[in-house]
Amino acid sequence: MLGAVRRRIGSSAFSSSVSRPAASIWPKSYSSSSKEMTVRDALNSALDEEMSADPKVFMMGEEVGEYQGAYKITKGLLQKYGPERVRDTPITEAGFAGIGVGAAYYGLRPVVEFMTFNFAMQAIDHIINSAAKSNYMSAGQMPVSIVFRGPNGAAAGVGAQHSQCYAAWYASCPGLKVLTPYSSEDARGLLKAAIRDPDPVVFLENELLYGESFPVSEEVIDSNFCLPIGKAKIEREGKDVTITTFSRMVGFALQASEILSKEGISVEVINLRSIRPLDRATINASVRKTNRLVTLEEGLPQHGVGAEICTSVVEESFEYLDAPVERIAGADIPMPYAANLERMAVPQVDDIVRAVKRTCYRSVPMAAVA
Repeated sequence: MLGAVRRRIGSSAFSSSVSRPAASIWPKSYSSSSKEMTVRDALNSALDEEMSADPKVFMMGEEVGEYQGAYKITKGLLQKYGPERVRDTPITEAGFAGIGVGAAYYGLRPVVEFMTFNFAMQAIDHIINSAAKSNYMSAGQMPVSIVFRGPNGAAAGVGAQHSQCYAAWYASCPGLKVLTPYSSEDARGLLKAAIRDPDPVVFLENELLYGESFPVSEEVIDSNFCLPIGKAKIEREGKDVTITTFSRMVGFALQASEILSKEGISVEVINLRSIRPLDRATINASVRKTNRLVTLEEGLPQHGVGAEICTSVVEESFEYLDAPVERIAGADIPMPYAANLERMAVPQVDDIVRAVKRTCYRSVPMAAVA
């Protein structure tokens, strides 16, 4: 396959110069009207538009072509762009991840799909030791523009080996950028930014969000739409407590905020969008306004994303805190298979409501109950 890549990069199709900004400053002339788009369609349209705009972009992974993708994210792309740019691979993550990194060395822009990031464990050497470190080890002479994307975190009833959240794993590695979309706007804007970025990007989607529909504006639908990497979004403004979260947990936080608003607690919800780089400025500005912080993630608690956020706030905004930080995460166990136990192992809306009440001194602390 590298031989094919080597031949193609010399052709006019791949050697054409394509220079596009990673993010745009938008004119304020878009209509405020919106329509609905699923996260699946947002990802599909982003891939389609980036492949159309830049002939160096290509897809590869298991069942991305003939089968249209395990989750139909790549639907229609094989028919439109052909097998040279939508490549079905054998079931060998280490093999095709390595080929993708090699193609990026040659100046192409591969998008490597893992059927689930649990399977990317087979390819982690290429992601960490090849993709993430090559630019630094070559003194900036070898940028690696590649996207590793696929579903991450807990799904439903797939057991411990297929339910892990890798956000904290990859976010601890310098040289990588780690993105975690929640809505259709996130999925579309962040994937386009990831493909255009000169650095390797780990793009962590959530299987349970693929079929969810979100409103999207004309701005989001525009083919030039792109979100900046490293910038969080305040999904809901509030004045009493800040919740930081990402991916599917954003929806849970918004549901909890609605419940809490009826009890007079105003919650600010921050959708992190980017785990590395982390938007520390937005987080700390919010905490300095609300004076309270709850971190929320579905991954494991030890050395988690929430732990890093807690450290940032203690280092930069400790004197603004009016209560101890509350940290909500998945249970510190391998994911159970039984549905009732699985639900208990993943944060739920009730857990968020209780944590916010504790930090606002509206309920009895856990230590007092124990």
